[in-house]
Formats: sequence, C-alpha cells, structure tokens
Amino acid sequence: MKRTDDRLLPVLLICAQALVWPVAPLLRGTVPTAADLLVAALVAGSVTAALTLRRSRPVITLIVVAAACAVGAGPLPTGAMAVFGTAGVALALFTVAAERDTFTTVLCVVTLALWQFLQNITLHGLSDNNGLDLVLITLLYATACGAGFSVRRTRRARQAAELLLNRAETERHRLPAAERRRMERELHDVSAHHLTAVVVTAGAALGLRERRPELAAEALEFATETGREVTRALGAVRAPAPSREELPSPEERLRSLIAGFRRLNQPVDFEIDPLPDGAIADAAYGIVREALTNVARHAPGAHTRVTVHYGDTRTDITITSAPPPTGTPAHASGLGGGRGQGFLRSRARETGGTLTTGPTAEGGWEVRAILPGRTAAPVEHAVPRSYRVAQVIAAFGLVVQPLLPVLIVHADTTSTGTHVSAGVLFTLLAAAQAVALLWLHRAPRTVQLALLALALLWPMAMSVGHYTGPVLLPPTLSTLATCAAVAALKGRGELRDQPPPTRTYRLPQAPVSVFSIAATAAHATALTIAVLHRGTTIPTWAVPTAATTATALVIGASYYAGSLIAHRNQTTQGTQTAQLATWTEEAVRDAWAERRRIAAGLESTVLARTADMITEAQAGHLDATATRAREALTAMRALLDTVRDADETTTPDLRPQPTVQALDLLAHQCRATGRDVHIHVTDRVPARLPTEVDLAAYHVAETLLATGDNDPAVLELDADGSTLTITATGVPRAADTAVRARLTARIAPLGGTLTAGRPPGTVHLRLPLTAPDDEERER
Repeated sequence: MKRTDDRLLPVLLICAQALVWPVAPLLRGTVPTAADLLVAALVAGSVTAALTLRRSRPVITLIVVAAACAVGAGPLPTGAMAVFGTAGVALALFTVAAERDTFTTVLCVVTLALWQFLQNITLHGLSDNNGLDLVLITLLYATACGAGFSVRRTRRARQAAELLLNRAETERHRLPAAERRRMERELHDVSAHHLTAVVVTAGAALGLRERRPELAAEALEFATETGREVTRALGAVRAPAPSREELPSPEERLRSLIAGFRRLNQPVDFEIDPLPDGAIADAAYGIVREALTNVARHAPGAHTRVTVHYGDTRTDITITSAPPPTGTPAHASGLGGGRGQGFLRSRARETGGTLTTGPTAEGGWEVRAILPGRTAAPVEHAVPRSYRVAQVIAAFGLVVQPLLPVLIVHADTTSTGTHVSAGVLFTLLAAAQAVALLWLHRAPRTVQLALLALALLWPMAMSVGHYTGPVLLPPTLSTLATCAAVAALKGRGELRDQPPPTRTYRLPQAPVSVFSIAATAAHATALTIAVLHRGTTIPTWAVPTAATTATALVIGASYYAGSLIAHRNQTTQGTQTAQLATWTEEAVRDAWAERRRIAAGLESTVLARTADMITEAQAGHLDATATRAREALTAMRALLDTVRDADETTTPDLRPQPTVQALDLLAHQCRATGRDVHIHVTDRVPARLPTEVDLAAYHVAETLLATGDNDPAVLELDADGSTLTITATGVPRAADTAVRARLTARIAPLGGTLTAGRPPGTVHLRLPLTAPDDEERER
C-alpha cells in the first residue's frame, strides 16, 4: 500500500527551528554565543537523525527526541528548542501511534507526560501560575495520538479491503477450475462404476447365454435399474444442491491427511476448527502436509500435534513435533530438496499471512503460520506478556529518573502556593477528554455524555484555580475534544441496528445531529458562565447569543467535516463492494458456463445413449443393450477428455445467465471470500421454474449477498404452489434505498413483492410462479 512521502519533515523542522532561533535573535541584534550554537547544532543533529528513522524505530525515536530537547533546553535561551520540543516530539509520538499498538502508544504518552511534569518540578518546583503550557502540551499530545490512531485505523481498513479483494480475485479464477474438477471427478465415478458394470454384466450374459439363459434377464433388469441410476446421478452432477454435503470439507481433508500419516506410524494429535473452502483452506492444507512430511522425513516416530484455529481476524496454524525417539533411523532424511521451508513461507505469503519455523525448548521443531481470518483483516502478531511487563518496567524507570536528584539531595525550597493552580485542573480535564475519546468507537453514547459533562466543568476549574488569563481560551480549548468526537461519529456514519451487547441495560441511541445540538448548548453555556463570572461591559443578553453563535459555527464546521469524511468512506466502501460483486458475478458466470458446457455434452451424448440403453433393455434386446452401454461409456470417456483439454481455454464472451441451479456456486464463492453464507432450497420448489422467475430468483439472491455486509447470511427458497418465497436473514444493508430499488426493479415486472421482516436484516420476497406454455416451449 502506498504511503505519503514525508521524509522531508525532519528537514522542514530543522529549518523552522533555525528561523525561530538563532535567525530571529540575529535579526533583532542579539548574537548567540559559540557554545550555544554548538549545543543547538548537536541537539538538532540528534533530533533530525532520530526522526529520519522514526518509521522503523518509533519508540526509540520518541525517547531520543524528548531527551535531546530536555538536555538542550537547559543551557540554551528560551525558544531555542521550541519547534523541536513541540512539533518534533509530536511527530515522534504520532509515528508511535501510527506504527505501534494502542497499549504501547498510551504507555508512551503517559510516560512522556509524567516525565516532563516531574522534570519541571525537579528544576523549578511547583508554581502557582495559570499553567496553560501544561494544557497546550496535553492537547498537543492528545492530537498527535488521535491523528496516529486515525491513520493506523484507516491503514488497517485499507489493508483489509485489499486482502479481501485479493482473495476475491484469487477465488474468481479458482471457482471455474474447481467446478470443472468437480464435474470431471463425478463423471469419472459414474463411468467407472455404473456404465462399466453394465458393460461387464451384459458381456458376461452374452457369453453365457447358451449355458445360463437366466443371466440375460438379470442383465437386462440390471441395465434398466443402473441406467436410471446413471440418469439420476448425472442430473445431480448438472444441478447440485446449494447446501450439498457430499464433497469433503477442508476439515475432513485435514483429518484424512493426518490419518494417512498415522498409518505410517507417526503419532499425531490434532485440534482443527471448521474452515471455509477456498484459498485459506488450501494454504492450511499445504502447510500441514509439508510440515508433517518434514517430521516423517527427519524425525520419524516423533509425537506431533497439529492445531488449526479459524477466527474472525486470523487463522492460527501450529505444527509442533517432539524430539524423535532414541535410536530411530531417519531413512528419508536425505531425500528432500531443501525447498520445503521456502514453499511453506510462499503459501502463507500468498494469502497475506506469515510463517515462522524453529526449534522448541524440548528439542523438537515447530511450524507456526498466521493467516487471515473470516474478515480478511491484516495479520497482527501476538505480543508476549513478558514483553508488556518489560515495557511497563522501562516506562516506570524513565518516570522515576527526574526524581532521583530530589530523593538524594533534599531541597529546602518548597512551594508557597496554598491552592491547586488552574493549569493543573485544566490539564486533568483535557486528559479526561482525551481518555474519553479513546473509547469513542467502543462506547459512543457513554463518551458523548462524558464530554458534555466535562465541558461544563471548565468554568468551575477557572473559578477554583483563580484563573486570570484570557477568558475565552479555556472554553475554546475544551471545545476541541467535542469537535473531534462530532467529526468522528459523523464520519463513520449513523449507528446501524446492531445486536445489543451482553448487558442488562443499554443507553438510548441518539443520532449525531442530536449530540451536536446538545454539545452546542453545553459549550455555549460554559462560555457564557465563564464570561459573566469574569465580568464584561457587553450586555448580558448578548453574551449567550454570541456564545451560542460562535459555538454553533465551530461544531457545525466539525459536523460538515465529518460529513465529508463519511462521504469519502461510503464512496470507498461502495467501490470495494462493487468490485467484490463484479468478481463474484464473473466467477459464478464462468463456473456456470463450464457447468452448462459439460451438461450440454452430457445431454447430447451420454444421456441420449443411456436412454437408448434403457429402451433396448426394456425391450429385451441384450445385444443392443450391450452396444448402447459401450457407446455411452465411450461417449463419457470422450467427454472427460474434452473436459481435461478445456482446462486452458478461455470462456467465450457469450455466457449463459445463471439460474437457481447456480446458487451453490454463489454460496461457495461467498464462503471462499470470508462470509458465512448458507442457501437452502426446500423440496417444495419445482425442479423447473419459469425462465423469468428462475433468472430473477438468482439475481435477487446475488443482489442480497452483494450489499457489502459481513454478517453470516442465510437464504431460503420455498414455494407454496403458486408463489416462490425468498427469505434472507443477516443482510441489514438490504434496507438501504439503493438496494431496495435494485430488488424492486428485478421483481416488479413479474408482480413480485418485497417486505422487511424482524429482526432487522431480514427480507421477504415473493414471486408468482407463472409459466405460460410459450415460455416453457422456449425453455
């Protein structure tokens, strides 16, 4: 994924710092000393070099930048480290939030804030001034972290979208070939068993006709029954059920693979979750097979454990083998080509995952792969608990470092203040707002109420802390967090109907517009209280009016910015959904074209000769029955050769339109791209639907599953004699206006109806089963 090229930012920072100091003092006639210039050059070089490496070592960069600015701020004049100490530290902190996990980011910002606070106390003691510098620093750090979180979240969303589209594109080319292999396998089974049995039985009866004439009647009866069974089997090959279970699942394939190694005296235990058929299942099968082969080759008889866990965001595959038994010879240890490890990593890398191998503490070997899960999210590496403990210990050591001089040398000076300064109160309020924003996506209603309550506490902090600075500054600063919340909530869209969480009480749902109005009222009230408490010459009625107008403009601008973000996100999601739907449509149509091509060969050759065989057997013509059976078997083998030869051919542009009989392909493609989809067609649905109804029913199912939802979906097709009913659950976006318009345009010409059911995400469609004689003849 492309990233914005920001390699020149450290250079721009050093230029800006040079303009602030020493260029600005020089223009005023103040010449810095050579020692100051030397210290500034050393600090600038260290900070610039560290910021250049911030992508690969963000935490170390933050420590170096903060420490260098703190060292340089002591001997240098005021302003000599202003740009590096603010923008430089904020850039390093932004990189930490964008490149590392949330725990590391929060730990870094808390450690940095406490370290700077304690460093300031160590150098200057507690002060009684307003302390707005603390508020501004807190807001700066909160903004940097929030921007980093937003960038990381956006990047993960893009990576997930790319993985999903890559998986869909892979499955688009895989589905036609899989359908071709399925039909080839099943046709081979029919020819290998049924037709071959008829040919052998009829030939034996002809050879023994003089000595055992009763065998002729048995052979004719067997040919009749087998011919009918062949017809039924080939009909199932042409139109399998959407919820068919005859094909082995990926879990069964893995179990069968492990059973084969057990027969080779390899003790293997396993724990395997169900996997959807597709690229992830194929990669898992290949990784397990290669790992078990290596164990059998290099450590025969070693106890091995295989675990495959399929989750929402990742698929964990682990193959762990113990040391081989003492004295067991490895007869096949020299038969490998040395490319197995590369193949393992390439299989994981092709699906967007990672793979690691290495020895275990007990002397065995372990292969661990992390592949994408159900939602195709980017793979994240698990962080050991010991690493988290080390992070906390290191942070504690950095925080305590400024206190060491105070603990060793007892200072006699103490603060003369008798009350808490306004700066400390403002800092605590700003920190509370920043912490609330961290929970915005998990508990939006609670965060909204917390932000409204915190907004009303700023005038109280001004009064309690005896604030004497600009009266408009604290209320304005308090509005920043609320504006960020409004833009974020509006940017991600209104909350959809979701299942309630597992708790007994749920806060009422409020639209973003209602929260914006409430925020305007709260901040306007806080601003009015602050101004009136300080005293002003403006008329009393003008204060709340001006405060409300100014607050409404600011929050309205945030609401508009959130609308732009939402529009951009919807456009991006719409493009992704359309691309995914297009590839799904192409995959199903290519696979359906393969099925229809092979089915056409069945109907014109094999089925026709099988029907002739049944007719001759019923007429009692054993010689003709044997001849027709051989002709059907020859036609079947010729058809198999045609199927194999068509592996590299391209599908013609004129492809048949899928019908209800292609729903199994649609369900297979959706499951392969990470969505759990089940389609059930009841026995009451006629085997031959009217052409328009057949086409419309498939396109309705395709539209419902192409809405961009990720929830498990279930489609059921049922008929009550004169109406075909399609019931879909797990498709909440089917209630969108655009989706309903597409569905209505598809079923309205046929006299169909569309209704939304309960629970949300349930849709009922009804199509009349009208089948005029002309339509049936055309079909």
